[in-house]
Amino acid sequence: MSKQPAVICLDLGGSFVKLGVMDAQQQLTILDQQKIPAQSWPDFTALIGRMIEQYQQYFSADSPLAISTAGIVSPESGEMFASNIPAFHQRNLNQSLGELLQRKVIVHNDADCFTLAEALAGVGKGHKVVFGAILGSGVGGGLVADGRIITGQNGLTGEWGHGPITLTEVDIAGETVRLPRQPCPCGQKGCLDSYGGARGLENLHRTLHHISMSSINIIAGWQQQDRQAQRTLQVWLQLVSQPLAYTINITGASLVAVGGGLASVTPLMNALNDEVQRYVLRSTHHPLVVPGMFAHNGGMIGAALLAHQTA
Repeated sequence: MSKQPAVICLDLGGSFVKLGVMDAQQQLTILDQQKIPAQSWPDFTALIGRMIEQYQQYFSADSPLAISTAGIVSPESGEMFASNIPAFHQRNLNQSLGELLQRKVIVHNDADCFTLAEALAGVGKGHKVVFGAILGSGVGGGLVADGRIITGQNGLTGEWGHGPITLTEVDIAGETVRLPRQPCPCGQKGCLDSYGGARGLENLHRTLHHISMSSINIIAGWQQQDRQAQRTLQVWLQLVSQPLAYTINITGASLVAVGGGLASVTPLMNALNDEVQRYVLRSTHHPLVVPGMFAHNGGMIGAALLAHQTA
């Protein structure tokens, strides 16, 4: 078997482009990070071309370009839906960038790529079905079964943060807390995304206490036994754990790898695991919900592994 070439890796977010390279031993090296020209396709492609040319000593002419990106990739047309990055919204990045750079280009959603990285090389290694739960600024997800990303209709899979599923009543120590269904940027009302991620936690705290506070300070207050912060996190844990338990029941996942900023708070992840174990049909002796190993670069690692799968 011939040696696989190094893979050029890009992570495309709403603010930055991150460039890296994965070698034949599947070791990722981060090379550069630049502010993304989010509004202009010519500026975006010019930046990508310059970045690759600047670090061309790290890969070869036949190295594929693997891209992990915010947004959804249509499995039918390859068209991107990334409204927060107009530079390539409604474009086929595989085709367009491939023609410009004269390389094979593989593009996939960043939550899916994170989940693949965790399933193949991270905390989900050895598990048949792994769900990736993103608890960052918002709520997202991905699903991997038998080492392959499950890509559903229109590229949507694992989007447990959307749909009118949020509880409107939560019982805390004998008190019934009533919550309004919040409008979501996706166009629906009552999505978990409104309360579940870091911005959602801030929204929840504001709804419960009429106080604006950063998610970092809310979590710090919770750890320091602050009464208001504790109440907010008690409500948050119920709001998040029940949809996540439903997701585990539906997908059959034996492990949930959590990514995003909230995954870095180990006591919070432990508490979330305890809550989820209460609601799944069959609890486990091993933790079901665990922080991922690749919180910072999981998307790039997963995209590169996907490029190896499709070589």
